[in-house]
Amino acid sequence: MCGIVGLHLRNPELYPRLGELLAGMLTAMEARGADSAGIAVYGDPQWSPPGQSTISLIEVGESREQVAEALGARLGAEITVIARDVTYLVSASTTPEALLAAAKVEYPHALVGGFGTDVAVLKGVGTPTSLVGNWGLAGAQGWQGVGHTRMATESAVTPSGAHPYAVGPDQCLVHNGSFANHAGIRRDLRAAGVEFDSENDTEVGARFVAHELAAGSDVEQALTDLTTTFDGFYTLLVSNSDSFAIVRDAIACKPAVIAETTDWVAMASEFRALAHLPGIEDARIWEPEPEVVYAWSREAVPA
Repeated sequence: MCGIVGLHLRNPELYPRLGELLAGMLTAMEARGADSAGIAVYGDPQWSPPGQSTISLIEVGESREQVAEALGARLGAEITVIARDVTYLVSASTTPEALLAAAKVEYPHALVGGFGTDVAVLKGVGTPTSLVGNWGLAGAQGWQGVGHTRMATESAVTPSGAHPYAVGPDQCLVHNGSFANHAGIRRDLRAAGVEFDSENDTEVGARFVAHELAAGSDVEQALTDLTTTFDGFYTLLVSNSDSFAIVRDAIACKPAVIAETTDWVAMASEFRALAHLPGIEDARIWEPEPEVVYAWSREAVPA
């Protein structure tokens, strides 16, 4: 099973409501699997402070104060840490790459849940309702959000197996389904120098997309290449700071529905996650076609 939701806001007047709308979408999908859950929020000024970089660290094993002191000393910068359950959001006035490198040195055992200048990634074992409540998601702001609730099939129920997989700067991927040939693709990517954090098949998809983007492909080309490389049944949603894209496999047996208005674009595994969105009664609603990449960007604002 598993449930996917995503919301890309075109109308800045809705930015203050991003968390509220995303929370309703994700909790509506809880029945599709509640082993673990995750959320990526783009543009919240508290979780991703403007002009700073933010990293999500999972299962650090130290207090918030200890993390701030250790990373502050290593970077020579003031560190802000927001912690709930197993997720720590760490922000500093430095580059994403420098913050990532410092975190890996100080906490090599911790999982990097995501990093960049715009995205905050929150993960946890348990239900979406618990994650949404722990973080007060309904109060979050921003222009884009992605969520996932998981029924584990390919790996253990741990924070490292929770989606989103956010392995490139300001990138994330959520997945419903399974990749049949992920082991071989993982070997090829490792041979190309790509490192992995888990044995989860979804991470292979995320690493593949990140590798393609780093090589110069745009998200549409990266997902087109994914459809010709990966076997299995899947619906994927991939996002970064500027884009929001969806693709399904050739058989398209994993459910997905897209809705679009002049104010927003939304995607979910089932329509009930979209039913509360403002203006849904006037939305264009459709089921994405097999192996067709649907993509939107922040620049492509309708007239």
